[in-house]
Amino acid sequence: MAKVSDDADVIAATMAVPGVVLKRPVGSRAPFKEHAELPTNIAGGKSKKAGDSATKNKHQQRADDPAVDRKAAITFEREQKRRDRERAKEEATRQKERERRQHAVDKAQVALNAAREKHQKNAAKIQAEREALEKTWQAEEARWEKERVRLEAALRQVQG
Repeated sequence: MAKVSDDADVIAATMAVPGVVLKRPVGSRAPFKEHAELPTNIAGGKSKKAGDSATKNKHQQRADDPAVDRKAAITFEREQKRRDRERAKEEATRQKERERRQHAVDKAQVALNAAREKHQKNAAKIQAEREALEKTWQAEEARWEKERVRLEAALRQVQG
């Protein structure tokens, strides 16, 4: 973030390298440079090593305290049981949905089978009627052929 400054040290640093943007880590009192480096003292006065050892000591104390371990184990088990119940509930919901879908599929399959049987019966009935009509038509054709031959012979006799 750039801003105008009246600080004599800042002005001197900028005049030493005109035209170059000078930077320093935000929130620090470090001198301005062409390339700002990250601050090494972020923890407010503690060095990295001091922060690391303090964290290590806290972890060590927690690991050595059986009451904390018991409480953590109970909390973990309670949370695990809650997740297990939630998973079981979700699985039950999925199972009900599968059963509902399967019931709908079974119902549709029964309807399809019933419709197919009805169609086959109707088609068989129509086929039987068609075959009967075919026989009737063939009998009529045979009767007509005999009558036509007889009547044409009678006509030729009359004509002479």
